[in-house]
Amino acid sequence: MESMMKEVYAASIIFAAGYGSRMKGFSGNKTLLPLIPGSNPFEGEYPIIFEIVTNLPKGPKTLVIHHKKEEIIKMTRNLGVCYCDQPLPNGTGGALIAAQEFLERTDQEYCIITMGDIPFVMETTYQTLIRHLKEQDFVVLGFTPEDRAQYGIIEIENEKVQRITEWKYWKEYPLEMQRRFKVFNSGIYAARRSVLLTYLKKLKKRPHQVEKERDGKMTVVEEYFITDLVELMSNHGRKIGFSLVEEENEVMGIDTLEDLVLAQALFAKRNIQTKRF
Repeated sequence: MESMMKEVYAASIIFAAGYGSRMKGFSGNKTLLPLIPGSNPFEGEYPIIFEIVTNLPKGPKTLVIHHKKEEIIKMTRNLGVCYCDQPLPNGTGGALIAAQEFLERTDQEYCIITMGDIPFVMETTYQTLIRHLKEQDFVVLGFTPEDRAQYGIIEIENEKVQRITEWKYWKEYPLEMQRRFKVFNSGIYAARRSVLLTYLKKLKKRPHQVEKERDGKMTVVEEYFITDLVELMSNHGRKIGFSLVEEENEVMGIDTLEDLVLAQALFAKRNIQTKRF
């Protein structure tokens, strides 16, 4: 049984640098939004990032920071984490590149990569991801969403992950092909540290030009995508696997006010069941 298995340690990288532009009415860093609301959803106790750090495997942890980084450092200084500065908001791949020094100095061979706005991933799920690394070089945490729009698909052939294709591309696929896709990308990964460092060098050579909103205006920026790692590794014959969560809420990201209100309700329900707070 999973609960009877020995806990595996890992280094963890948490992406906490983004602007969170879809969270209208809030200008702070959304990783600090409360899971226990006060007078309104934006005020309260127990920031999202606290729950993420609590559930991650034992081992060194770093927060990749940029937007409102001073606030994050102030709020998390007692969590036993370190920090990597992402100089520019240049995508998930850019966030991982910013954590290269952390990866180089840690003594852990296994690594978890997660987003700073996905608080409900369970400890057992992270442990399952890590255990897949005994057979794989890189593992993607997948799920089956009720609404498939906006999510990247995990393209799988013979139980091996070939690539992750974003929604804006796969929505143009023939309908017959679209119906075959069952597993979607949660944005959470596990990797062998040594392999990850090798392919970070290749990722740096694959920038994308992306249109983003900055200060109320649309502008073209250069970004790096962590999902490109999958195709790079696959093309070189690396072993890439996936693990599935049963409930979509476990990997829900908190992007909008509606998401935040739902997350706070789910957290309150869990607290009643577990009597944690």
